[in-house]
Amino acid sequence: MLDELRAELGAVLVTDPAALDALRADKSGRISASAPLALVEAREIAHVQAAVRWASRHGIPVVPRGAGTGLAGGAIGQEGELVVSTARMTRVLEISVEDELAVVEAGVINADLTAALAPHGLWYAPDPASRAISTIGGNIATNAGGLMCVKYGVTREAVLGLKLVLADGRVLDLGRRTVKGVTGYDLTALVIGSEGTLGVVVEATLRLRPLARGEVVTVSAAFPDVEAAARASAAITASGVRPAALELLDASALEAIGELLDLDLAGRGAQLLVQTDGPAAGDEADAVLAVVRAHGGSAERAADAAEGERLFAIRRAFHPAMERRGAVLIEDVAVPRSALPAMFAAIGEIERRHGIRIPTVAHAGDGNLHPNFVVEPDAMGGHLEVPERVWAAADELFRECLRLGGTLTGEHGVGVLKRRWLRQELGDDSFELQRRIKAVFDPAGIMNPGKVF
Repeated sequence: MLDELRAELGAVLVTDPAALDALRADKSGRISASAPLALVEAREIAHVQAAVRWASRHGIPVVPRGAGTGLAGGAIGQEGELVVSTARMTRVLEISVEDELAVVEAGVINADLTAALAPHGLWYAPDPASRAISTIGGNIATNAGGLMCVKYGVTREAVLGLKLVLADGRVLDLGRRTVKGVTGYDLTALVIGSEGTLGVVVEATLRLRPLARGEVVTVSAAFPDVEAAARASAAITASGVRPAALELLDASALEAIGELLDLDLAGRGAQLLVQTDGPAAGDEADAVLAVVRAHGGSAERAADAAEGERLFAIRRAFHPAMERRGAVLIEDVAVPRSALPAMFAAIGEIERRHGIRIPTVAHAGDGNLHPNFVVEPDAMGGHLEVPERVWAAADELFRECLRLGGTLTGEHGVGVLKRRWLRQELGDDSFELQRRIKAVFDPAGIMNPGKVF
């Protein structure tokens, strides 16, 4: 069967054992038990079509993959599967200043797109922490967000249209180039966040924004404890201020970052970083300062834009700081903003009850928390072996999140890590309906099986 595919694809088909072994893992720390059957390093849409047609004929599962930076195990391959990578599809096909849009292939790196747009005075807003290494296709697969999404929206708000290769090789042109459009069901939005279970995203038409943000003001606020910081963050958004970024770091997160950057951050209860922009940036920053002080915090403005960037560099150092301590299970839950104090209180109680530390940062402006568990990789298998006590703590965390009206994942996706809790959030009827929708796109069930559902 592989000879048949090689005859059609040539060097695009990879069967080198070392290359296949690398596909067993992503940034989640999970590693599959065995390597996949083969890898297709697609350079064009026709390669993807040929690969999935072949897989469909022979009943071979297909795993769509970008840069492999996912945090939920959604793009890892295993025995008998064909991994179809779009990482080499890196062309920016069009930049339209007049329509404020770009058409790009799925393998374009998020940060590279930003660099390509800058000379045109344009900007692609979604900015996940992995922006320097993650692809647009991967961002679409998980509906990625980032620090700026509180004001400028997540990936779903920035995608106008898609090209999707179905499991039988057909290409669907979804969406539009216009700002408005309500013709038919919104299949573009359905595909965004579907984690490769409906097809392979190969191209995207993206909504852009003017690069000029006007004045940018950064406020750094310290609090005696994380619950006070959470109450202040909820009050900031309730006050009518719409910050461009609103990030919260708890004491354990600050301690870990301090160790990495050689900064004296230990002993601080919690920190809020707030950035305002636009014509009202100064007035909004004044309003933020007032809210912080009313909630028992101390705050100050950054002296200039450079100092503001240094402060946010501290926030962006969180994941490297955690990885320095060992293998990390990075969780991703979201609650209504008003429930942030209760969610942080619940995390503190779970820490005490289970005797573990759960350093947590949050995109507080939209209620998205990232609790982290540091665990040791399995010494023999090399995969992330999560102890039962950690899963027990995570289970309590997820249940409390749902009780507070939240969701199991804000931007990382379900992948393989959260499958066991999916029905609990969706309910039986919605769960079964979603499985039936997948079957419409993928009747044979070959697209990323074992992920999400």
